[in-house]
Amino acid sequence: MSLSGEVCVVTGACGFLGEKLVRLLLEMEKLAEVRLLDRNIRSELIQSLDDCRGETKLSVFEGDIRDRELLRRACRGAALVFHTASLIDVIGAVEYSELHGVNVKGTQLLLETCIQENLASFIYTSSIEVAGPNPRGEPIIDGNEDTPYSSCLKFNYSKTKEEAERICLQAHGELLRNGGQLATCALRPMYIYGEGCRFTLGHMRDGIRNGNVLLRTSRREAKVNPVYVGNVALAHLQAARALRDPQKRAVMGGNFYYIADDTPPVSYSDFNYAVLSPLGFGIQERPILPFPLLYLLSFLMELLHVVLRPFFRFTPPLNRQLLTMLNTPFSFSYQKAHRDFGYTPRYNWEEARRRTTDWLASVLSTETQQVHLK
Repeated sequence: MSLSGEVCVVTGACGFLGEKLVRLLLEMEKLAEVRLLDRNIRSELIQSLDDCRGETKLSVFEGDIRDRELLRRACRGAALVFHTASLIDVIGAVEYSELHGVNVKGTQLLLETCIQENLASFIYTSSIEVAGPNPRGEPIIDGNEDTPYSSCLKFNYSKTKEEAERICLQAHGELLRNGGQLATCALRPMYIYGEGCRFTLGHMRDGIRNGNVLLRTSRREAKVNPVYVGNVALAHLQAARALRDPQKRAVMGGNFYYIADDTPPVSYSDFNYAVLSPLGFGIQERPILPFPLLYLLSFLMELLHVVLRPFFRFTPPLNRQLLTMLNTPFSFSYQKAHRDFGYTPRYNWEEARRRTTDWLASVLSTETQQVHLK
């Protein structure tokens, strides 16, 4: 079913996923209005959207997701919210209070606002890290939403995403002020890559400092299944369309879905090599240190972080949970999303890799020119 004529809100609209989702909505739907909500909205982004927005009105709501009045203004008269806004932190650089405030409290306030303003549908962007891996590094290979797994989350980021997802799914069926009911679902993408991914960009810059050789932080056998950002955006759109169908709404409501695509399972390090090798990058054959020694080193850095905290902020570049995540086979199927709301990836691996590599090449060229100008 089409979203034609609807008013929708996209939180985190200037983020890595949010921007792709906004463009997709403008390209594939004839919406009455798309409302962009973000802490900082770049004027150049709004200008770049003019060519694809057609008759759709674009409205800007700039501010903090914890601002109740801002949320009320953004949601008034809308029918659908895509909640992609989130603070992402896997190295402990952000205080827990800030992570919880944005990721959990912001989600709670947004849900309350949706109920007050009679929004019918709420799609939450969750994360694979809500599932794990657990600190023991127990693997999952081609799992699904029913795969049993003993999870014990250590990242503050993972904890806040799990809590926010739970709040979202529990809100399914809440009565709206007009007598209707709120429908919610959560999408759990795998590691998202593509144009604009700051993590891939960071690995490229680390490789440049290492003489164009990528650092290996994950073992080859620790295979995961990354997902292209364009396919994740499409999954959000297809979920939103399905929620307009009463039968699919009844099936999807209150459920979470893993979102993957046909990117071949590969370790995180070998994925970076796959998208960067066309630019002349090599990769280390093995990690600098064996995994047990890296684990011990991570523990010592975490201990140093605790000791130094009263005096100054020290953020370890690697911690035990991050090291475990990078070295645990952890892959999932998207078949439930395909079955329940028709999710089918739009971009195959070859096109997704080409688009990602082309973007990295353009960044590399720009940064090289800037260095020469200096």
